[in-house]
Amino acid sequence: MAILDGSPGIGCPVIASLSGVDLALMVSEPSVSAFSDLKRVITSARQLQVPVAVVVNKYDMNPTICGEIEVFCFKEGIPFLGKIPYDGQVIAALNKGENPACLNSPASNALKRIYNETLQVWKEHVRQ
Repeated sequence: MAILDGSPGIGCPVIASLSGVDLALMVSEPSVSAFSDLKRVITSARQLQVPVAVVVNKYDMNPTICGEIEVFCFKEGIPFLGKIPYDGQVIAALNKGENPACLNSPASNALKRIYNETLQVWKEHVRQ
C-alpha cells in the first residue's frame, strides 16, 4: 500500500493523484467550501472508477457540517471512516518534530482507529 497526499481542492493535480489508486481516502474539513470540493472530487473519483472513503479532520470546528458530510456519505454508500478532533497536542508534537501518532491524545487515538478502518476498507476493495 502506498499513501499519497494529494493536493487540496479540485484541480488537475487532484485528478492526477487519483490515477491508478485502489482506494481514495478523502480527508475533508467541516466547511461549506471543503464539503463542496469533497463532492466534486468524489464525482471525479467515481468517473475514474476509484472507490472512496471519507474522514473529517477537525470535525469539532463545525459539527453541523460534519453531520451533513456523514449523512451525504451514508446516502451515497460511501464508507465514513471517522472524525478527527482539533487537538493542540498534535500541533505541539509536530512543532517539536515528534510523531503525533505516538501520543495518547484524542486526535492520535482517532487516527489509529481510522487507520485500522482504512485498512479494512482497502482490503475489501483489493479483493474485488
